[in-house]
Amino acid sequence: MTGWDGVRLWGGGEDEVRARLAAGADPCMPFGTDTALHVAAEHSSPAVVAAMAAAASDVDVLSDGRSPLWLAVHSRRYDNARVLAAAGADPWQSMMAGWSPGRLSLAGAEPDLFGAAPAGVELSPAEREAVALAGELGERLQVDYYDGTGLLCVAGIDAAEAIRRLAGIPMTEDELLAHYEVDVEEEPEPGDEDDWRWLSEMNDLLLVGVSDVPGGCVISQPWGYQPQTPLVGRLLSAGTVAYGLYANPKSGNQGSIYRDGETTGWDLHPGGAAWDTDTSEMMLLSYLYWLQPPAYACAFVGLRPVDARCITGPADQWVLLPDRDYWARETVS
Repeated sequence: MTGWDGVRLWGGGEDEVRARLAAGADPCMPFGTDTALHVAAEHSSPAVVAAMAAAASDVDVLSDGRSPLWLAVHSRRYDNARVLAAAGADPWQSMMAGWSPGRLSLAGAEPDLFGAAPAGVELSPAEREAVALAGELGERLQVDYYDGTGLLCVAGIDAAEAIRRLAGIPMTEDELLAHYEVDVEEEPEPGDEDDWRWLSEMNDLLLVGVSDVPGGCVISQPWGYQPQTPLVGRLLSAGTVAYGLYANPKSGNQGSIYRDGETTGWDLHPGGAAWDTDTSEMMLLSYLYWLQPPAYACAFVGLRPVDARCITGPADQWVLLPDRDYWARETVS
């Protein structure tokens, strides 16, 4: 066989790779939605990447606007990046909104990966500031499990203003117990931060948490998608910007962008792959917050939470929303 069907490039498969190469398979041939060399750059061992790079018709072949070397850097496979560079891949070839593989590496853990950078590709002051923040924010917002959680990160407004815009009703714990007709047999221990988790069992999409954080506020729902629905996003983004996130247990993290009361981005993948249609800012954030969707959402709009409580709970305030069509295409006052 001279193609790549059936070859394991996600670890292992070295003998099979060498056999395919000996049979004439070109690593630049398609493999799923990428080329085989792209997949290997992200997932295979350096030995496999070296063998494929040596046989590639174009070690800098582009797929979705990026080279295998770019993908290796973005996915933090610096071992494979070194192999590709040694095989002749160009670390300074411009791509992905001006982020060459080498320029992207300047924002990462190994800024000297490709030696001295050419003049004119250094990071801007704003980009250096974003890099400095990323390690700190990523550590603060490291959350092990948040499947099923919905968030909306909103810049420039506080919790009180968010509640007003949503026409929500702030609820105390006693009011929530009465609203859901729940009897509590034992009083919670003082300071018990898990005493709210019974709310998850109610599975009420009209109940959201609202928390103040430096830079704005976060709307949260540990059991549902409501915070990032179009109507919530449009109402809260009037005059500002908001980023929505739903950690869909079935299909993965879904992102959305709202600006000035309009939906400007939908079905995005925060903390995941970058796309050649992304802006330069989004390209950098996708690298800095790789596999950290909640931190990505906060960073996108400039929020600086001091810890992960705005994501994991308990929220500063629980709020009941009015019953309306939150998937409506147009905002109805």
